[in-house]
Parts: sequence; structure tokens; C-alpha cells
Amino acid sequence: MTENLKHLLDIVAESPHRPSKIAKTAAQNLINDEEEQQEAPMGPSPRTQRYLVAIEYIGTRFSGSQQQPNFRTVVGVLEEAFHKFIGQPVSIFCSSRTDAGVHALSNVCHVDIQRISKRKPGEVLPPHEPTVVRRAVNHFLQKNEGDIMVIDVQCVPADFHARFKAQERTYFYRLLSGPEPLSTFERDRAWHVPEELDILAMQEACKVLVGHHDFSSFRAAGCQAKSPIRTLDELNVSKVVSTPYFPSIVGQNNLTMEDLHASSNKSESDLPVSSISIDDRASGFNGEASLGFGIRRRHRCFVVTARARSFLYHQVRLLVGVLKAVGTGNLTISDVERILNAKSVTATSPMAPACGLYLGHVKYELPREEV
Repeated sequence: MTENLKHLLDIVAESPHRPSKIAKTAAQNLINDEEEQQEAPMGPSPRTQRYLVAIEYIGTRFSGSQQQPNFRTVVGVLEEAFHKFIGQPVSIFCSSRTDAGVHALSNVCHVDIQRISKRKPGEVLPPHEPTVVRRAVNHFLQKNEGDIMVIDVQCVPADFHARFKAQERTYFYRLLSGPEPLSTFERDRAWHVPEELDILAMQEACKVLVGHHDFSSFRAAGCQAKSPIRTLDELNVSKVVSTPYFPSIVGQNNLTMEDLHASSNKSESDLPVSSISIDDRASGFNGEASLGFGIRRRHRCFVVTARARSFLYHQVRLLVGVLKAVGTGNLTISDVERILNAKSVTATSPMAPACGLYLGHVKYELPREEV
């Protein structure tokens, strides 16, 4: 107890008259101030840190991304891992919702964490570094099914929302074309189309669908969006070399996804020989190729890229369903125009399955990290 406090209490106690309320209040205030100074933790003031977290996952064994009782979901598994890491429950908010079976190369979410001392419960410590969060959460995720991983973490302001701050989203859809059964490594990772696909016709159909339209024909029942009007900034089809390492290795000679997008409007005769010749020889469309015993015939692999600020419910899968029908010759370009103008989902071709869809990237204007 400080000398000032002792002196004030002595005055109050020794006074022959009834202590005044002012004296009592002054003494109590001084006691309270001193207790607060003694209990205040050292270092930064207590606060909650918001983290932006990028994740990748294989959607096959998830019942979608959003939390659902009694179902295994992306958010549910992620919240459990964070709970084990920090010792208290958290809430995860995703930038984009994905259905059961849909994969993510990079989905983004945010989470608020207050770092509490485990040695001194109640004591708030400085926030964890992003690298610590990534490594710790991945440690617990890998003890689960191993089909989800944190790939990046960044500190963001408390008002930064993963969903509402997103500027655009990019989806990829994989189609494997060829009569051969699908490889075990590709199961639930792409849509197997036994027929040959006409990529030039599919690219012409993309030109009809890209841009600002009423996409009511590509809006599934149950869509909660207030308006069917959307601007589709990009829609194209690229032919790539079939590989289970999508999308990090999408072609030979270190071709990148950007390289393939740039060449998507070219005919096959304009593409590098290395990017098409092996698939053509091994796809089975041009007769039985002699590849040697034990060497599997590969499928022709096509990737549909769709990019926009936001999408309607099942919009990408409905678009791919139409593009596939054009590629097989079941629909013409005029049919695509008719479907778009019909403004009714009943006019659209069957929807593409979830297994071929990948959320590829969510774009933000991120605040600069403090150095």
C-alpha cells in the first residue's frame, strides 16, 4: 500500500467526527486505482485479432462448407481445429459457400481470436503471428481426414469481412473426355464425358454467355439472391494436359493456367504440339494407340474458367452443363441464346455434377501488413 493511501486512511480513521462521504469516496477510488494498476497485464492492451485464412480442401467427404448439425462440413472441421489450438470456441465466416462434393483450391474465411494465457487464465496475451496460426491449425487438421489445409493467414482489421470484402471469385471446372474408364486418381475430381468435345463450339458458346445478363436460366431453385442480374467477367474453355496435380501442373513445358487462358481462343492447330499431341494419341479417339503394356490411355482434359464478383446458386454448374451439351453437339449456339433469353431454369440443360467444380481464387484489396 502506498504512503498516500496510508495517510488518507489514517486521516479517515482518526477523525473524531463521522467521516465524510467525500473522504470515503476518495479513499475507495485510490484503492480501486491501485488494484487496477496491480492487475493490469504487461504488454499491449487486451484485444481480439481478426485473421483472414485461405484454405484448400477436397470436397468429396464434406457435406458442403457451411455448418450443419450432424454433418461433416468445412466450417465445422475448421472451427474444431481452431478450438483445439486456442482452447475456446470460435466462429468461422467463409467468403464463398460450396456444396457437397465441390472442391477449393483457395477458399477464404475470417476468424476472431483472443489469445488467453494457458498458465494464467484470464490474462490476455499479444496476438499470435499468422505463421503460428497456420502451422498450429494445420497440425490439428492433419489429425482429422487430411483433406483440408490452411494455405495462408494474414492479420486484417476488425471490420474486414471475408464475404463482403471479396472483389471477385474465380471457379474452375474440369471435364475429362474419352471412352476409357476414369482413373482411380481422378475419381470425384472431374466430370467424365465419354463423348468427344468440340472445344471451338464451346468457346463460341462462351461468347454468348459472358457479360452482363439476366441469368435466371442459370439460377437453381432455392437461390436466395435478390436479383438474377450478374456480370460474368470471364467464361472460357481451355484444353490442358490431363494430370492429377491440377492446377499446379496443367501442361508440359511448365505451361501455367494464365498461358492456357491466353491460348483459349486459338484453334488446336495454333497450340504448341507438346500441349496436345500426347493426349490426342492416348485419348482413344483416333484409334487404338500402342502405348506399351501398363501405360494408361489418358483423357482429353478441358477446364472451364468462370470469373465474376458473385454468382447465383449453382450458376457455374448450370453454365458448364450447357457448354458440355454444345461440345457434344446436343445444343447449337442458337440454342444457347434461346436458353439465356428464356429466363427460366427449366430451359437449361442438366446441371454438371459437383465433383468437377473447384473454387480457384477469391480476390481482395488487402491492407498492407505491418513490417
